[in-house]
Amino acid sequence: MTAVLPPPRAPRTLPQPRCLTRVENGERLHSLLWTAGPGRRMISSAVLGGGIGERAWVLNAQVSHGYRRTDPDRHLAGLAAAAGVRGPGVGLMTAADVSAYASAHDTGAEAFVTAGIDVRGWAARPDGGTSGPQAPGTINIVVSLPVALTDAALVNAVATATEAKVQALLEAGHDCSGTPTDAVCVAARTPGPGEEEHAFAGPRSLWGARLARAVHRAVLEATAAS
Repeated sequence: MTAVLPPPRAPRTLPQPRCLTRVENGERLHSLLWTAGPGRRMISSAVLGGGIGERAWVLNAQVSHGYRRTDPDRHLAGLAAAAGVRGPGVGLMTAADVSAYASAHDTGAEAFVTAGIDVRGWAARPDGGTSGPQAPGTINIVVSLPVALTDAALVNAVATATEAKVQALLEAGHDCSGTPTDAVCVAARTPGPGEEEHAFAGPRSLWGARLARAVHRAVLEATAAS
């Protein structure tokens, strides 16, 4: 009789996050910290470390409701330094309690979501927007993929994660496409010599489909608990 072995697990791009606690202005606040180390490329809309590039860590920091600082990038950089991480990283913030994060995985793709949906609505509205900084985001999505992606595929992955988020919100009965300040970060491997870079991350591609299912489940769980 031949034993059937399960397929080997793909190596993680990000470890499980550490939950950190601090006291700020008399309030007990939490942060989630992923330390990826070298060899990771990320794309993010975050206020700190946004764009595409090599990043070594991701910080998702809870801040107080009614946050008034006008230098959130410096604030996040200070929190990261206090946590002992060095080098370039990604910093997100939210007024939601990040210690209540949700996570889901699908065949190597992992998603971590923090959510607070008190302020939500549709992306396309008739009234004008604002050019200045907004209040801290309330649905933050961090995605980990154990493969290398091209720049275009990284952009595609952000779109796929956003589509999956909206699908989950609608299925949960929320009449909205998100909050005004949602943020996303997708972490992938930096390609080594001769390593394949995946050119697609749309919802019907191999890794895009896995990413979408993981984000969808994590958003459903996070919004149910918020």
